[in-house]
Amino acid sequence: MFGISPLARTGLAIALMVLMPVVGAGAQDAFKDFKQLDSTSKMPKLNAFIAPGTAPEGAKLRDVAMEAKLTADGTPVEDGLSWYVFSPIAGADGKLPLIASAKGGPAAFQLAPGDYFVNVSFGRAGVTKKLTVPADGEVDKQVMVLDAGGLLLNAVSGTDARIRPDQLSFSIYSSEVRDDGERGLVLADVSPNTVVRLNAGTYHIVSEYGSVNAVIRADIQVEAGKLTEATIQHRAAQMTFKLVSEAGGEAIADTAWSILTAAGDSVGESVSAFPTMVLAEGEYSAIARNKDKIYQRDFKVVAGRNTDVEVLMKDQQPQQPESPAARTVQQAPAGTPPPPGVQAAPEEPLPSYEQLVPQGGGDGASLD
Repeated sequence: MFGISPLARTGLAIALMVLMPVVGAGAQDAFKDFKQLDSTSKMPKLNAFIAPGTAPEGAKLRDVAMEAKLTADGTPVEDGLSWYVFSPIAGADGKLPLIASAKGGPAAFQLAPGDYFVNVSFGRAGVTKKLTVPADGEVDKQVMVLDAGGLLLNAVSGTDARIRPDQLSFSIYSSEVRDDGERGLVLADVSPNTVVRLNAGTYHIVSEYGSVNAVIRADIQVEAGKLTEATIQHRAAQMTFKLVSEAGGEAIADTAWSILTAAGDSVGESVSAFPTMVLAEGEYSAIARNKDKIYQRDFKVVAGRNTDVEVLMKDQQPQQPESPAARTVQQAPAGTPPPPGVQAAPEEPLPSYEQLVPQGGGDGASLD
């Protein structure tokens, strides 16, 4: 019943399990085992009628039945569908007028003879087709093939360390890169263990663990009629920092923290006695500032190993030597004897009047 689907990776490990399509209602049951995104509560089938004033006067309304399938040979979807019927003639605002709508599973519409556009969506998957309602004769049941599947995302840290759901977030992008170098965003802030209904195709997934630098990217393929469950492997861990006077001691409050990479780039800052950060695997330096003193410790992050990092107050950063230009010289009052063992500097005699008055060549001007 289970098979393995090929997965294009971006150089980082991803465990991928695909639930193969099941004949009959089993294909739909796979989507009901998990919390569904953009799902609606189960509700009775809705019959939608053409909007008043849009049908030609005296026109005979025809019954049109519609159903949607995930694949051409699958069974009809019984819940979670949204149906929309549009007029093909744009209104004054340039948009196609909405004629009728329904939610639930298979739908039945009463429409006047003519042309329409019908759209059905299943979560983020959808398809649109043109419909022509004849004035006479049989009206065939309209079968819409969504060509859609489901995607359920999760992640671990290291080999198999589970990550709390509130620390994970996924974003789903299209696989194609636009001319501006960006990808089209399909859905942001997707929670783990949530089924996202998508059209079949390849999607670019961005998984964020924490809010610092633990980010993994991967390309995942969604197949029609299948639920693809992907578990992304993060190379990261949760680190808690403490400034202590001795090993195992109480954390000192009012401490400002800066976390630097081995290259000296800042990746996180906090003002707390117990700051916690999720960091990607690698080497870092923790710098703690408390009462105008700076303490530092180098540490290493190993994937999946959540660790406390204690910075001891004895690990104070050495003070930079003071340059001669930065020294302040304090003059002692006149007549103050030098300290013991220090010879007094010879005093320069005061200049005489002749030294102050310009000699020959002067203009004879008075000093007054």
